[in-house]
Amino acid sequence: MNTLTKIEGALPLPVSVDDILAARVRISGAIVQTPTLVSQTLSDMLGCKVFLKFENLQFTAAYKERGALNRLLQLDEEAKRKGVIAASAGNHAQGLAYHGKRLGVPVTIVMPNTTPTVKVTQTQGYGARVVQFGEKFDDAYAHARKLAAEEGLTFVHPFDEPDIIAGQGTIAIEMLEQAPEIDTLVIPIGGGGLFSGMGTAARAMKPDIRLFAVQAELYPSMYDYIKGADLACDGDTLAEGIAVKYPGELTRRFVERLADDVLLVNERRLEEAVSLLLQIEKTVVEGAGAAGLAALLTHREMFAGRNVGLVLTGGNIDTRLLANVLLRDLARSGRLARLRIRLQDRPGALFHVARIFDQEAVNILELSHQRIFTNLPAKGLSLDVECETRDSAHLQGLLAALREAGYEVAPIEVA
Repeated sequence: MNTLTKIEGALPLPVSVDDILAARVRISGAIVQTPTLVSQTLSDMLGCKVFLKFENLQFTAAYKERGALNRLLQLDEEAKRKGVIAASAGNHAQGLAYHGKRLGVPVTIVMPNTTPTVKVTQTQGYGARVVQFGEKFDDAYAHARKLAAEEGLTFVHPFDEPDIIAGQGTIAIEMLEQAPEIDTLVIPIGGGGLFSGMGTAARAMKPDIRLFAVQAELYPSMYDYIKGADLACDGDTLAEGIAVKYPGELTRRFVERLADDVLLVNERRLEEAVSLLLQIEKTVVEGAGAAGLAALLTHREMFAGRNVGLVLTGGNIDTRLLANVLLRDLARSGRLARLRIRLQDRPGALFHVARIFDQEAVNILELSHQRIFTNLPAKGLSLDVECETRDSAHLQGLLAALREAGYEVAPIEVA
């Protein structure tokens, strides 16, 4: 441990439970007090009692409104008149824009040029001025700081400010009031604002509560800091809301002081968690919001027999991406498959193979012949069949029947 870390560890944390209780009063009436409900199906599946906090039911479909509103309400009159600025391409931008418009505070959001048009449009729809700058978030962040200085705007950080942390902490107060039997919280973490606020409130209310932070495996920035590791932070993660390369200066002190552990989850588990929440709870959750469930799927033994609270932090996921996630999950579970079958190019070949699908009661969705771009002999062809089965056992039965009939067949695997 270096000298700086020793000093930080000795400093008092800049947000107390009193700050969080004050934030709760301040934002009351303008924020949805979302429900905390038991998921019986997930509880049975995972061997622990699972409580879900539905923050995806906020107006902008994410918890970030809480911290943004708490910050806006404490601006002085001059700052309110001039306005605020932030760098964000996600939920922080929309939360700040929505409540800024509601309160009459001008909001400027700086986004990278690579931001999807739908996010730009949504943020503008909430009344914000959107400035696009640079190719990466770091470029947009630096430009936002520059504009703040030039135009006299108040910069509102997405996670590394006491007022933001205090606002996010109100979630834990609600959860523990709604479900006091919760003895463990599993909290998604990118920059650390949510964990810092929730951890502070939860430890004050229940000193023996267990607190786990969860990061995407591709962006283990806080994990690296806490564990003294040096894992790379890069890649295209489903959990873009927690894809943060550098932990907060303030928030890392909270995590170091409060977290029982920082866990990592891979992309496959994140996809599975998003799919399960839609199938079981009938609720749409973005990748970052499903990270807590992904941690339970990854580390089942760690949470066995516990009463675990998960925050579904947001539901802002692109519909096409969601469709891909659901289809990939169907493929992994054996309910959707693409099979490559080698056939001889002769009349009736397709009829005979289709008859086996009929006998096995497997629904054919799509067929694709390949005669030219193949290494098969000129009289051979490759047939790709996309099909729908009941489950993995049903699919295995189909494969066995095809092979028994003399066909060379192989599934095209999903990553």
